[in-house]
Amino acid sequence: MQNDAVCIEDYYPNADFEQIKSFADQHPTPFLVVHSKIIDQHYARLIELFPYAKVYYAVKANPDDQVLNLLRDRGSNFDVASTYELDKIMKLGVTADRCSYGNTIKKRKDIAYFYSKGVRMYATDAESDLRNIAEQAPGSKVYVRILAEGSHTADWPLSRKFGCQIDMAVELLVLARDLGLEPYGLSFHVGSQQRDIGAWDAAIGKVKIIFDRLQEENDIKLKMVNMGGGFPANYLSRTNDLETYASEIKHFLHEDFGDELPEIIIEPGRSLVANAGVLVSEVVLVSRKSSTSLHRWVYTDVGKFSGLIETLFESIRYPIYTERQGEMEESVIAGPTCDSADIMYEDNKYPLPMELDIGDRLYWFSTGAYTTSYSATEFNGFPPLKQYVI
Repeated sequence: MQNDAVCIEDYYPNADFEQIKSFADQHPTPFLVVHSKIIDQHYARLIELFPYAKVYYAVKANPDDQVLNLLRDRGSNFDVASTYELDKIMKLGVTADRCSYGNTIKKRKDIAYFYSKGVRMYATDAESDLRNIAEQAPGSKVYVRILAEGSHTADWPLSRKFGCQIDMAVELLVLARDLGLEPYGLSFHVGSQQRDIGAWDAAIGKVKIIFDRLQEENDIKLKMVNMGGGFPANYLSRTNDLETYASEIKHFLHEDFGDELPEIIIEPGRSLVANAGVLVSEVVLVSRKSSTSLHRWVYTDVGKFSGLIETLFESIRYPIYTERQGEMEESVIAGPTCDSADIMYEDNKYPLPMELDIGDRLYWFSTGAYTTSYSATEFNGFPPLKQYVI
């Protein structure tokens, strides 16, 4: 069986990949190498294409100090999901006015902690949480997260757990006013690695309905729309380029809001850092389940519990490169732990060279987001995934 191998030039300039590989050759696997220049280029492109928007980097995507320092110096704001993330970025000199508490699921004491540190903008999607904010962070700005349809077209959906329907969003923002908070705006997330641009059109349309209802029925004028993340990284599945997303989203915004847009926030994570990372692993074992099997099992020293959890349900399909050449064969790829769930790709088997052998290295492209931050600690004794920023 002959299949096309992953081509470096489709993902990285040759000079950048050679720099990453030269560094990687000096270190034992598994680990992640992140090229800071690529993040810097992606940030510059993002603010060029969305000049009307404020960027709040989703810290959870990659919380490495060097990554955060780069974005801090670039002028980014930060979407913070926990007290631990808040402490981390504040130790790096990020001020409270550049932070938003974007997690709708939070303890009362954590709200109080954010407030004590000076944070004054909070996400919510439930009455009990809103009342906690009113008690622990009086006078703060709040924005309500709404459910976004179309997230089924995202590779990593984020609906159901977060957000509320239109009627509840209206009720919450009226209650926010009555509780002495500032009903500031609305947020949505169309799903991570969203390939359907129309998902933004539907979500922005719902936002406009709520803006109008609150103005007409309750004399509340909202000021902000947080469009979340969702812009795609460069994986195996084809997407439009960022320019196309930006152009269409701008059209959707002006179609609903006219020439005078509210304050717009975007919360990129994956689209900023994913393509800057290459995860390097080593083949531990190659085997077949029978002498007549038409595919191999390739086991590597990295798996679901050491950074590749987004292969769950084979949702994110990373490009995998190896220096081995020659005829390709479909392969199941699995991790090193004693857990039968630690299989990355079985339904969607990957073409890998038939000559691939124990000790060969696999380079997992576009792994700069949600790998080290998802890496488990000491499952089967394996340490968390190491990260180097060059």
